[in-house]
Amino acid sequence: MSNPKINGDNTSVRSHPNSHIHSEKDTKAAETIHHEHAPSTNTSSAPNGNDNVQIDYTPEDRDARLAARATLQNALHGIPKAQLIKESDEFCDAHGLEEHKDTFRKGALLAQRPGEWAAIDELNAEEKAAIEFEHKHKWRMSTDLWWVVGACAMGAAVQGWDQTGSNGANLGFPQEFGINRGLDEPGGAHDQWILGLVNAIPYLSAPIIGCYSSDPLNNLFGRRGAIFISAIILIATPLAMAFTHTWQELLIVRIFFGIGIGLKGSTIPIFSAEVAPTVVRGALVMMWQLWTTVGIFIGFAANAIVRNSGDITWRLQIGSSFIPAVPLAMMVWFCPESPRWYMRKGRMPEAFKSMRKLRKHDVQAARDLFYAWVQWEAEKKVIGDRSMFRRFADLFTVPRIRRATLAASVLHAGQDLCGINTIAFYSSTIFVDGGASNVDALYASLGFGALNFVFTWPAVFTIDTFGRRTLNLFFFPLMAVSLLAAGECCMAFYIEEQRIRTGIVALFIYIYTIFYSIGEGPIIFTYSAEVFPLAHRELGQAFPVSINYFVNFLLSLWFPFQLKQFGGPGTFGFYTGTNMLAFCLAFLFMRETKQLSLEELDQVFSVPTSVYINYQFTKWLPWAFKRYVLFDRKKQLEPLFHKDKDIKA
Repeated sequence: MSNPKINGDNTSVRSHPNSHIHSEKDTKAAETIHHEHAPSTNTSSAPNGNDNVQIDYTPEDRDARLAARATLQNALHGIPKAQLIKESDEFCDAHGLEEHKDTFRKGALLAQRPGEWAAIDELNAEEKAAIEFEHKHKWRMSTDLWWVVGACAMGAAVQGWDQTGSNGANLGFPQEFGINRGLDEPGGAHDQWILGLVNAIPYLSAPIIGCYSSDPLNNLFGRRGAIFISAIILIATPLAMAFTHTWQELLIVRIFFGIGIGLKGSTIPIFSAEVAPTVVRGALVMMWQLWTTVGIFIGFAANAIVRNSGDITWRLQIGSSFIPAVPLAMMVWFCPESPRWYMRKGRMPEAFKSMRKLRKHDVQAARDLFYAWVQWEAEKKVIGDRSMFRRFADLFTVPRIRRATLAASVLHAGQDLCGINTIAFYSSTIFVDGGASNVDALYASLGFGALNFVFTWPAVFTIDTFGRRTLNLFFFPLMAVSLLAAGECCMAFYIEEQRIRTGIVALFIYIYTIFYSIGEGPIIFTYSAEVFPLAHRELGQAFPVSINYFVNFLLSLWFPFQLKQFGGPGTFGFYTGTNMLAFCLAFLFMRETKQLSLEELDQVFSVPTSVYINYQFTKWLPWAFKRYVLFDRKKQLEPLFHKDKDIKA
């Protein structure tokens, strides 16, 4: 990158500092990447092609540069120390933080050079020790941050338990409500569709109402308030479901239940991402999936515990999911509010107070808040004062955001296409159809939940090592093979001996669950929570989550009829095909985000889709074939991006 650009006010700045497209033939396609989510600026090459151009600009110029390019590795890179300290002082004066000027000066310098704290003379020995401790012991976080992690974990457990409550209840309420006729009986098809509708309806109200209510409710009540509202809904509705007397009543209550599911699922991952330090952001957001599996396991355990409760068994099973929502409602009020939410509201002293609770040292809090403010100010120059509807339109009209929307939506839809949600809802029904008794089916489902939990743990340590895309693509084919083995190759449903048949069905479902838990499962909410700009984060998270829930609704609605009509082999064969469809979509549109700053993610999603797909077919596939099929260990993959060597994280 040798040609610096000159922006519209003749201020010299460096050319794109992050990276460049991998080959010259793509240069023309990438010429407009730097301003794809901002208004165009008039640019031209600086004279002499000198890379070492002196940067001299005002804060307004700097913000204009960020808004025009929005693809910097560090938004403060290259600003002279005196200028940066001046901006820090002005920030404190403008936001009622005058008494913290010295702390914010140090925080600003640290934000500019986060990896060089030892060379910052302004930091004293105690502050340098605190930063070094943060890097060496990234899991030694503040008590308040751990409390937030616990509350978010409880919210995820609610999600898992909610899914499994209806799993065991499916063996009971259809008989009580008279919707249990088989397909070979008059009215049987009607009953199967009704059963599917009752199970699926929360995942229609969740995307239509729950997910999109997150934007106005977060705006009005903050992250904590929105989570509290969802917790109240998820306490009331399971209890109400347990007291219903007709399938119509159960259907109506589950509509409101879905609203709580959608609101919670769209808010908690964002809350986690906004309060987490950069060094553990991915792992903390991934805790959503980990603790969802905890909820699934405990929910299955609860189903088994109350299995002999007579006619009220299904009521206890479906109503028990209110239990984790109670501590969630209590815990969230003791959590600090997201500093970024306070910042967006202009309540900077409260934002700093909250950030101080979430970090172990004041200089860390000042560093993170000042840097978040710099990014937010730049972003405001791009989006202006946009309404919710304008920001929603941006998800599909602004190229950089549209590509993130596509990637996140493909990933969320893949969770449903792989079949895991259907198994979570109907595993007991699947095992009964495979020849198991009701009790054996509940215990087999408990094994499914236990494996889902245990094998999510490895992903905590691999998600930032192997990457989101790699894990996803590697395990999709293995999931497809395991389902194919269960449904077609072994023809498990045609084996006469009941215990053998149940054992084979369970074995391959368990193998499938292991592959899902390490690969697709932990990635989904982490990915969608990190790929969107701050101003579009609520709606950006809401849209792919709504896709997830809506596809879940369609498949759950159809599954009872599908299982009765096509049997186990046909059903598993169907999900084998949808697994491979999800694999193909992820290969084409999902971009790697591991170990990248939010600014680098801007650059990743600024590459045109056609350029990205062309790279996968012309560079990545030939490399993968030679590396893993021909075992050519010396074969090197030509990277899509090259980082400039003079940029330090």
